[in-house]
Amino acid sequence: MRKLMIASVAAFALAGLAACESPEDAAAEKQADALEEQAAAAPTEAQEQALNEKADMVEQQAGNADGGATTENTPNTSPTTADKSM
Repeated sequence: MRKLMIASVAAFALAGLAACESPEDAAAEKQADALEEQAAAAPTEAQEQALNEKADMVEQQAGNADGGATTENTPNTSPTTADKSM
């Protein structure tokens, strides 16, 4: 009985996570990923940074569509704009 309860709770949690991502979020994430791939292959640092900023903007706009809760506190992982003092 306990195993069945744990499995049910786990399935419910996974279903809740799947429901959090709307088709618009998924499309924006796919677009942002494509921009980030282009940024990684960019010939100059300026082009890389511009493409990464555009990808961030796409993700932010998608996050704003659902209240901004998903991207408001996303850390900056861009290698060109990350803090290099560490």
